[in-house]
Amino acid sequence: MKKIFNTTFSLPFFFTIFFLEMPAIKNRDTIPPECQVTKWNLPTELKPTALKTENTKNLPVLVQRLPVGCCENDDSCLDARIYDGEQEEIADKKALIKSIDQSLKYLRTRRAAATYQRYKISGITRDRVYRSLQRFRQLVLSTNSPQELQTAIEKEFVYYQSIGRDSQGTVLFTAYYEPLYLASRKPTKEFKYPVYRLPPDLKSWTRPHPTRLELEGADGLQGSQSKLKGLELFWFRDRFEPYIIQIQGSARLKLTDGTETSIGYAGNTAHNYKSLGRTLVEAGKLPENGVTMPTIFEYFQKNPQDLNVYLPRNNSFVFFRETYGRSAHGSVGVPLTPERSIATDKSLMPPGALALIRAPFPFVKNNGELDNRTVSRFVLDQDTGGAIKGPGRVDYYLGTGDIAGDRAGVTVSNGQLFYLLLK
Repeated sequence: MKKIFNTTFSLPFFFTIFFLEMPAIKNRDTIPPECQVTKWNLPTELKPTALKTENTKNLPVLVQRLPVGCCENDDSCLDARIYDGEQEEIADKKALIKSIDQSLKYLRTRRAAATYQRYKISGITRDRVYRSLQRFRQLVLSTNSPQELQTAIEKEFVYYQSIGRDSQGTVLFTAYYEPLYLASRKPTKEFKYPVYRLPPDLKSWTRPHPTRLELEGADGLQGSQSKLKGLELFWFRDRFEPYIIQIQGSARLKLTDGTETSIGYAGNTAHNYKSLGRTLVEAGKLPENGVTMPTIFEYFQKNPQDLNVYLPRNNSFVFFRETYGRSAHGSVGVPLTPERSIATDKSLMPPGALALIRAPFPFVKNNGELDNRTVSRFVLDQDTGGAIKGPGRVDYYLGTGDIAGDRAGVTVSNGQLFYLLLK
């Protein structure tokens, strides 16, 4: 267990955070309460009714409304990063245009055509989503300020707001990233925890599929005794690393021979995902509130014997393929863009569509502290995830490596989700 916290190569910050004092997440929002929440909630007259009846499956998950205007002196409703981020590494105008282009590419495919033929929300079609993206792209390139862009949006677009978890529009936001780990192509005494290729005969496996415990054992080392034998792809030093990669869906690897590569999602067993945090809460090991990746790792640092107890309780198991340095891709088959791509439940939400998210997110300041700020971001819906179910969940992609991992590990907040479509 000790090695989990002593990996020397580019381990995400929250793996080493327990040897340092955890910086407090400061919230510098000075937004009036009515601008923070009420203004962004689903208007009362638009809320779906009968949410507690047996007919909830037939209720709309997206409700059309007018764009949300800005409160006076409240810039949190504007995506200022589009215009003032030219000198920053992430989330500037170029990144947004790149992400838009990836969605446009997806929407031109037969796959997208087939998906939208099955999409059940009236008024949201592939053609409308495509035209909306084209027009929004033109506006981003032709406007010179977030205020100018917002004015154009209010004139030409309508919002479709998610009803969220509570019919008020409340959406739970988490974040994910692409970890960067040291790995080996061959097993050694040091590198002994594998990730696995997709079994070629997975479709013929008897259901229910084997559980995680049945596939790799309580200690994560028994794959050679199960259906996983011969499917090993790469080996890692720490028990947690393959598990984290299964949660995040991809990873970049620095190999022991000095080369670099990457792996991406290839498939999974037919079991529902269960979060490790939820498992520890249910077992009474962690309090109900405030569970983050750092608190989870801190628990296992103090109780390494419990790794073999609680990791196997997530029956879902993920398989990978080597992607040879390719950037992380979403479920719609296009590269993800840091801070401009999100994951939602694709059985409900329009794939590839333009969205606006608004929620508090942690940002790392120059002194290393985390600054929690409520921001609005235009994003593209390009991915999904095993834990992302229902209209009240969004996973926000933050990129690769240490800083992204630091931020993703403590991102848990409530906000709102909107899709933008031309009138």
